[in-house]
Amino acid sequence: MSFVKNQKVKTIRRETLLLLAYPFLRLVILFVRFYPKSHRAALGTFLGKLAYKFNKTSCKRTLNSLTIAYGDVLTLEKIEEMAKEVFVNTAKTVVDFYATVHITDKKRFFEMVEVEGEEHLKTAYEQKKGVICLVPHLSSWELSAVTPPMLGYSTSAASKAIKGFLIQRMMVRFRSRRGMKNISRENSYKKLVKALEAGDCLIVMIDQDTKVKGVFVDFYGKKAYTPMGVSRLALETGAIVVPMAMVRKEDSKYKFIIRPPLETINTGNLEKDLYDNTQQQTLVLEKIIRQYPTQWVWMHRRWKTTPESLAAYLEQRAAEKAKRNKKQNA
Repeated sequence: MSFVKNQKVKTIRRETLLLLAYPFLRLVILFVRFYPKSHRAALGTFLGKLAYKFNKTSCKRTLNSLTIAYGDVLTLEKIEEMAKEVFVNTAKTVVDFYATVHITDKKRFFEMVEVEGEEHLKTAYEQKKGVICLVPHLSSWELSAVTPPMLGYSTSAASKAIKGFLIQRMMVRFRSRRGMKNISRENSYKKLVKALEAGDCLIVMIDQDTKVKGVFVDFYGKKAYTPMGVSRLALETGAIVVPMAMVRKEDSKYKFIIRPPLETINTGNLEKDLYDNTQQQTLVLEKIIRQYPTQWVWMHRRWKTTPESLAAYLEQRAAEKAKRNKKQNA
């Protein structure tokens, strides 16, 4: 079976399984919505420990990532403790999100989400240049994405489609009823520019290793392949970059922290400016993550791409393109 056909079979199989799982997911969401609020943290702790024990792949990735980041300053025992806490925090966040996803009333929403530093967002928004909300995958990033629109700011967000079309539709609906306009990441650049030119807040996350165009910058002292879309957007549109993050508090409530805007570096040397701005943004996100290390998604392979693997990938793509062109011209 060819690679393309094999991928199609895998996609059909995955979509079928997710379609069958969708009703079960809806039942789970209904269950956690009516689950006693006082017991949610305990449920999250139980599910997190269960996932740590049985999800061997994610557990191994989490331990590897934490070792890369903290292996020179922490013992293996401490890293294992952190990894377990990462799983527990993630599970608590997921339970909280689905238990409260129906809340669209602003008073009720801000009873569970405290906001710190809104003056930074307000000042930037009022300049009508567009605001790039630089958000890490910390704690409940889904809550991060909907907090600006719940505060009253016109907000769009670029996001990769979730596997499973019914789940994707459900998540877009959850976001839109809290005021967020969803923009699919695929071929989205012009739409992102248009949103910023309209003065919108634009939620963007650059703290993961993805296949979009990027540069290698320092993250925890190691070179990490990082999307440079925020830098490009800021340079081309004049939009203001404002870092912000959602963190989970000990009382099971949340705090949305908005930091002062970053000054966009614009020397006229585009290649250098893209690199320098992306490095600046990454260091700001790293500083936030270091404050709340067990609330970040360490199961993500942040240092997966290397200069060598990227070069090989680009070479393979070029060869495939040349082969297609040759076939078309034959």
